[in-house]
Amino acid sequence: MHIEQLQQYCLNKKAVTEEFPFDADTLVFKVLGKMFVIAPLDKWEKGEASITLKCDPEYTIELRETYESIYAGPYVSNKHWNSIAIYKGELPTKFILELIDHSYEMVVKGMTKKMRDSLI
Repeated sequence: MHIEQLQQYCLNKKAVTEEFPFDADTLVFKVLGKMFVIAPLDKWEKGEASITLKCDPEYTIELRETYESIYAGPYVSNKHWNSIAIYKGELPTKFILELIDHSYEMVVKGMTKKMRDSLI
């Protein structure tokens, strides 16, 4: 997966914006102002592409136990977020995209009904 593919995939989702809220190296994709993908661009430039995604707490544990490339990420709630080492090549792109979809859905699920309705 290339950063352009990640960017295009995320921006094609409804009500998604890209921002740099933390620093110039941390690209964040948000749906209606709520984060669902964090991509440290400095790691991508070093060939160590990774992303951090929101995840259902039970699924978080299952994923970490199943895949070496999925782990508790820094600076986020380890109960609700996973980091994915894309550069390791363990996970097929299709699966990574499914995890991005899951992250988006988890964030939308946590929104108010009014916010969710605006996405329809």
